[in-house]
Amino acid sequence: MSQIFEIVQSLSGQRNSITIPVPYLDFFSGDQQAHALGAVLNQLVFWSGKSDLNDGWFYKEHSELAAEIRGVSEDQVQRLVNKICTRWLPGVVEKAQRQVNGTKKTHYRIDGDALINALFPATPVDSAKSRNGKREVAEPITQNRGTETVESRNPNREVAEPILYTDHYTDHHEQISKPSCQVAPQPDVAVVITDQAKQVLTYLNQKTGSRYQVSKSSLDNIRARLGDGFTVAELDLVVDYTTAKWGQDLRMAEYLRPTTLFLPSKFPGYLQAANKWVEAGRPERRNGEWVSSTAARASFKNVDYSLPENAGFRS
Repeated sequence: MSQIFEIVQSLSGQRNSITIPVPYLDFFSGDQQAHALGAVLNQLVFWSGKSDLNDGWFYKEHSELAAEIRGVSEDQVQRLVNKICTRWLPGVVEKAQRQVNGTKKTHYRIDGDALINALFPATPVDSAKSRNGKREVAEPITQNRGTETVESRNPNREVAEPILYTDHYTDHHEQISKPSCQVAPQPDVAVVITDQAKQVLTYLNQKTGSRYQVSKSSLDNIRARLGDGFTVAELDLVVDYTTAKWGQDLRMAEYLRPTTLFLPSKFPGYLQAANKWVEAGRPERRNGEWVSSTAARASFKNVDYSLPENAGFRS
């Protein structure tokens, strides 16, 4: 683990204050949940240094994270964590279910070097090769403050104005000045969500044999649920479950549409039922009944399957 990550780790997760390092907010910029995402990442980084496990994994309950961050629910934390692990930092912040005293717990592991590379993209000076354990710089620099001129960048300009840069890099307590670097552009979140929404709509068409077009009415609810932190896999699972439940029912099949399945008031309930359906082994639906064991049918007993009050039939 790099020394820089250890320093960032030591700054994270203060007990008596909720501090979000600015680089975290810069990284999540453009996301409406940037501060909440930064707060969750801040706590995960902090607790990653407190684990007794040798392989870097540590476990933390969503309820504990919610209590530490304040102002968010356990469900919101779960969605924020999913967004970090699948959309923003896949492969950097890992999540897995592992046994602890016979009980499954959600574990996390953070690749510190990969996180630093994501937060602080490399610059030419940073990527200079090292020989004999010492950093090489292409040209010797004799002072801590450097200048460059507009003329050097644009020789057609008649007046050259000095531009100061004061960024510094510390390596073994020696400062090496470097030009200020711009943070690598992050993907447009709205574009990413729209592309994912199109994937879900395509999957719905394939599963149901429908031909819903890419339009505002078809994508609005899908985009909204993705924006809430639900994943493409979760939306696809609801499509699988409702298709299995309603697909053979001529009346109910009319509701296999994006404006119904992904309503904010109904989608969480559908997802809960879909997860229980998966736990029961994805049983088939025949003559209005699940063809499975009694225990599997019982798992659906208290699930609310009611449709929205104003849901009309497709023309």
